[in-house]
Amino acid sequence: MRDESRTRGPTGEAGRRDTVSRLSVLDRTLYTLFASEADAARHSAHREQYRGTDLRIGFDVYVARLHGVAWLTAVLAVLPTLAIALAAPVGAYDGVARLLARVAPIGVAPRPPRLLVGVVVGTVVGIVTRRAVIGLGGRYLGWLASARQADIERTLPGAARYLHALSSGADGPRAMLRKVAENDAYGETAVAARKVLNTAALTGSLNEGLRRVARDTPSRDTLAPFLLKFREHSEQGGDALANYLDLEARMLGHQRSQTQRRNEGFLELIAELFVVLLVMPALLVVVLTVMSVLAPMLSRAISTPMGSITLRALLIYGAAGFVLLVGAGAAATVGHLRPTERQVTYSRPDGAVATVRSAPTNPASGAVVLAPLALGGIAAGHVAGLHPLGSLLAGYVAWGVPVGAIAVRRARIDDAKDREIQEFVHAVSGHVGLGRPFGEAVARVAEDVDLGPLGPDVASLAFDLSLSDSPDGTDRRTAALSRFVDRVGTPLAAQTMGLVTGALDAGSDTEAVFETLQTEVGQLYHEKRALRSDLAVYVAVGWVTALLVVGIVVAVDLYVLDGFAQLSAMPGSAGFALDPDAIQLERERFRFAVVAVATSIAAGWFAGMASRGPYDALLHSSLLGALAAAVFAGVGLA
Repeated sequence: MRDESRTRGPTGEAGRRDTVSRLSVLDRTLYTLFASEADAARHSAHREQYRGTDLRIGFDVYVARLHGVAWLTAVLAVLPTLAIALAAPVGAYDGVARLLARVAPIGVAPRPPRLLVGVVVGTVVGIVTRRAVIGLGGRYLGWLASARQADIERTLPGAARYLHALSSGADGPRAMLRKVAENDAYGETAVAARKVLNTAALTGSLNEGLRRVARDTPSRDTLAPFLLKFREHSEQGGDALANYLDLEARMLGHQRSQTQRRNEGFLELIAELFVVLLVMPALLVVVLTVMSVLAPMLSRAISTPMGSITLRALLIYGAAGFVLLVGAGAAATVGHLRPTERQVTYSRPDGAVATVRSAPTNPASGAVVLAPLALGGIAAGHVAGLHPLGSLLAGYVAWGVPVGAIAVRRARIDDAKDREIQEFVHAVSGHVGLGRPFGEAVARVAEDVDLGPLGPDVASLAFDLSLSDSPDGTDRRTAALSRFVDRVGTPLAAQTMGLVTGALDAGSDTEAVFETLQTEVGQLYHEKRALRSDLAVYVAVGWVTALLVVGIVVAVDLYVLDGFAQLSAMPGSAGFALDPDAIQLERERFRFAVVAVATSIAAGWFAGMASRGPYDALLHSSLLGALAAAVFAGVGLA
């Protein structure tokens, strides 16, 4: 159980010293330099947003890290700006001088010194970049709080129905909240319940825990009044609490449809930023290639510990690395913003034999078993005479495509099981409504109903429940349901069977439990389908972005690069210094291909995370990377 003190940040001088003592060396350095910034007025709004997040670091540490990243980003932005200013052709500075003469009444303006222009422009770029990063860090807190709010408003109706089912049993308010807190299927609502219990343990009062969480939650219009009314009705007795939870579950169900419409565009901004940040590096590479004809300084070699490299090559390969970082960041953000109760995680079984046996249906096992394919792809690329980057791509594709295919196959099996869970719940509910015990109802359904891929799991559940018919078999019934959830392995199974386990253990009325369960499973399956439909848009965004960049680069290769190669071979004319070796077709085409393939891989990560998760990201990035490489090879550019 998470201690709330970890989520609120240090208070007082003693708290600050304790925080510093638990930080890494880098964090301690940043904390020493920038911790005082947390008390600045410009961060007051950020502090309020921070209280609505669930970050495990204190606000002072977050602000210190943010300022450290801002300064580092500013330096990284200033250096290429200064390099470009120093490498710009003389004609560009003459143009600046003529422009100054026109707009300012100073007669003939002198040509500005290169170093002065570089320092001035670099300073402006650095200041703007630093402030932009700090502003983005504040917006990130707002995004996290908004994501938590959306998650709470999505999961609270189900938690309210669960609490209503528990209210017909013998559990008190604290035990009811503990069952919600232990069920990760309820996402941020379960996190809020854990915070209530943590605060109650620290203060000795459940009412105080409810009051504090209601004060700090980002869901001020939904969870906050729910917790306060829960406190009020729990003091009036079990019947009053049960009636309140019944009414509130119905009202929250109606409000959720309105909330979903407000949250539909939550990922739109991230998708727009993602597209812009991936397209810009490709355009930058084209511009640098064009400038290299007019600015010989871009082709000047720079000595590094790894050997000499030109400034333009450094910027081009840096752009490729940048798009990979953008893709990884966007994919991680999408994965973080996906509803936690919809995320599927796969774990590898213990033992080598079990891992090999589960490889065809478990992507975690498949990733380990098929790892030699990556080495084989790299070796094959080396034997074929590919560039080392091409060999690495071959290994990545050779490993990523089959592992991703295993994930897709497993996802289809899970989808089929989720469809059958609805039929299973409805069938069991019918038998329970006729007065049959839960174990007998499951056994009859296992015998009489064809549940497709879910059938073997239900048969195993029926057998496990038949072993717990003794008067003290409650714990064994819970264990049987837990094993059933593990065998099915889908979030929908965890959510629905978790309700059954908690309610039956609390002594709730079985018929009432399954009446609630029928509503819950239908709602959850509908939400799963709707989420898949909404995120399909962002899958398309990733693919279209990758294909757009590949198309732009191929067009430049075919129709523009030859012209500039001929221009660089011409003698220099007045006012221009042409570098005859600035454009080498084979070299430039390879660099263009590197940037395009990196962009495709980054777009694949984004698309895959929007689709189902990390293994789909591996599949989409492998397919897009292979597609980009195939396009360049097919048109004779690589």
